[in-house]
Amino acid sequence: MTFPGSPAAALLVMDVQGAMTASLSDGPAYLDRLGRVMDTARRADIRVIYVVVRFHDGYPEVSPRNKSFSQIKGSGRLLESDPGSQIDPSVRPRDGEIVVTKKRVSAFAGSDLQVVLRAQGVEELILTGIATSGVVLSTLRAAADMDYRLTVIADCCADRDDEVHRVLTTKVFPRQAEVVSADEWVDAHS
Repeated sequence: MTFPGSPAAALLVMDVQGAMTASLSDGPAYLDRLGRVMDTARRADIRVIYVVVRFHDGYPEVSPRNKSFSQIKGSGRLLESDPGSQIDPSVRPRDGEIVVTKKRVSAFAGSDLQVVLRAQGVEELILTGIATSGVVLSTLRAAADMDYRLTVIADCCADRDDEVHRVLTTKVFPRQAEVVSADEWVDAHS
């Protein structure tokens, strides 16, 4: 499969897994917006790459010093066998789309994402995902340090704390990325 145009871009759909989408207060509306963005990306020959967080049985990747992941370990969630670790069915990957598994918060930590992006010549990332204060923030910071051109689709990111989401998308992210709405992004790429 080839993708025309330069520079190559990729839409990252991060941690949009059943366990995460089930906790969203506006889950159906969020998934609808994300689906429209994904469909637009595909029509524009922009790669859609999924990033998920999953652990092996017994959580051998989780250090007792890692507060966040130790809580997950205690809950028994996000194991490879856990149905909640699967990508939400309403935005599931199409044939040939890549799913990267990570073992930490950032999409780059404990995954082969950087190898995949480099091999595909990707220079621009469009970020979406759950949570804004987790995977989106950590991935944005790492990607900015790696000199990717960045866009965040603010309403295709979600966080349990609306105020944290607002501060990140209006005050923090614009320092390193273009921040747009799903409608703005779809209109610009249709």
